[in-house]
Amino acid sequence: MQIIKIDPRALNENPDDIRRSKSSPQADALLLATVKAVGIIQPPVVSPQVDGGNGYAIQAGRRRVQAAIAAGLEEIEVLVEEAANDNGAMRSMVENIAREPLNPVDQWRGVERLVALGWTEEAIAVALALPVRQIRKLRLLANVLPALLDQMAKGDMPNEQQLRTIAAASLDDQKEVWKAHKPKKGDTAKWWQIANGLSKARMFARDARFGDDLRDAYGIEWADDLFGPADQDNRFTTNVEAFLGAQQEWMANNLPKKGTIVETTNWGQPELPKKAEHVYGKPGKGDHTGLYLDRDGKVQTVHYRMPEAKEPKGQTAAPADGEVEDGTAIIKARPDVTQKGHDMIGDFRTDALHEALARAPIEDDMLMALLVLAFASQNVRVDSGANDHVFGPKRFTRHAARLFNEDGRLSFDMDTVRVAARAALTDVLSCRRGMSDSGVVSRVAGAAIGADCYLPNMGTEDFLACLSRQALESTAMDANIQPRARVRETRAALVEHFNGDATLIHPAALFAPDPKDVSDLIRHADYAGAGVEDAADGVDSGRIEWEADHNGATSDGGGLDEDAGSLDDRETAFGIAAE
Repeated sequence: MQIIKIDPRALNENPDDIRRSKSSPQADALLLATVKAVGIIQPPVVSPQVDGGNGYAIQAGRRRVQAAIAAGLEEIEVLVEEAANDNGAMRSMVENIAREPLNPVDQWRGVERLVALGWTEEAIAVALALPVRQIRKLRLLANVLPALLDQMAKGDMPNEQQLRTIAAASLDDQKEVWKAHKPKKGDTAKWWQIANGLSKARMFARDARFGDDLRDAYGIEWADDLFGPADQDNRFTTNVEAFLGAQQEWMANNLPKKGTIVETTNWGQPELPKKAEHVYGKPGKGDHTGLYLDRDGKVQTVHYRMPEAKEPKGQTAAPADGEVEDGTAIIKARPDVTQKGHDMIGDFRTDALHEALARAPIEDDMLMALLVLAFASQNVRVDSGANDHVFGPKRFTRHAARLFNEDGRLSFDMDTVRVAARAALTDVLSCRRGMSDSGVVSRVAGAAIGADCYLPNMGTEDFLACLSRQALESTAMDANIQPRARVRETRAALVEHFNGDATLIHPAALFAPDPKDVSDLIRHADYAGAGVEDAADGVDSGRIEWEADHNGATSDGGGLDEDAGSLDDRETAFGIAAE
């Protein structure tokens, strides 16, 4: 190795130089200005010609030599050394990457040359300090039409997504699309049009529910998408029909109990059977499960309930909420929350109420009071000895059975009573719209035990679609989100906001009941008039006599609580001020 001075015009270019495309004019101008100002600081590397010539071939520093010629230098210093075994292929690659970056086409040519000389992809990645994945990405350019590579070598590169689509297409397809979209001389290519012309639907292995047996039966072959994220399975197939067929067969072979395969609409949503009610909360034992394929070929699950309650026919009702009577016509204005939204709220409330009954701390006196309230629910039918109407004994016998021992005698502790009471309340109380709605008592119960804390996040696409524009914009303002010009954009912004740590609980879903409903409930206790009071007096007299016989109490009720609680006291006990 030695340093000599030589006329830069006498140096020969290396035919195996990695850089084929021109560097940017700005980079060349900057290098020329530097050479004119301070000369060449790091001498170019040359080696004796190996093809029989007497001159020197440039191994590294071709741009510096050209800048010296352009600057008019008569002589420059060069470093002379013998050529490497690979004729300087790796050194040329490293030199060019470290200085003016190579475009991907030149990088690919350099990688292919190193592979031809015996370098492995792993060794190239270590030498260039690049991920092996990046080396494999570059090698995908081997699948690109040469005419497209020439366009890319001019510095006109597609983005990564477009390059992925182009490299995955066949050369024949690339040739046809390039012929239709080839740019005029001096113009850049419209890569998005080229990519659209070559794009094919992809079905990913990570979305497949079927195994290798169905994959082989349907002839599905996976290809690896090297442009995808490194932390997930990027195998895919373009054989869409085979993929969907295998998914359909898997669903048919793995249907759950009360499960069925449902069709989808043109928008990719499940098309439930007629009269089916979509269950948005936790499915019950009697609910059905539907499996379907979404637009990406993923197996999705939907729960629904059969049948839907029918409205009575031939009855004329007063204008409903959200309707305004104007003369002879009734003008319907969209309410803040649609009927579907109220159905969802009912499901949310019921699930939250049941979870609160199972997990929330409840004092014993409150638990027993709730049990009394539960049997006042409008959806409860109880066996009674006062008449011949007998309804639903089997529903509650399972809870009563917990209070008996093996000999058929009552034997329980307070923990057993609490478990049975919670289970019975869970069976009775419901906020679901329809026949199972418990009415105001379920709202009172939920408010009393803090079931609001168990309500789910309602900032979802399904629920927000049930809100009117005014309610949606009000929700956005409360979340410090500026309403958009379009309702769909406002809804999308809310969904994105509430997908993080933020949680939306719509005010209409809170358990706090209407005070008027509570007052009506309490006033209904007087529906039987004096007869009920007389019956109550009889019960009290019998109770006083029994306690007098056993506890020594007098008939004036001295052994009893004198204050049974007024109407206001009862309302205050639930935190409600009646109108």
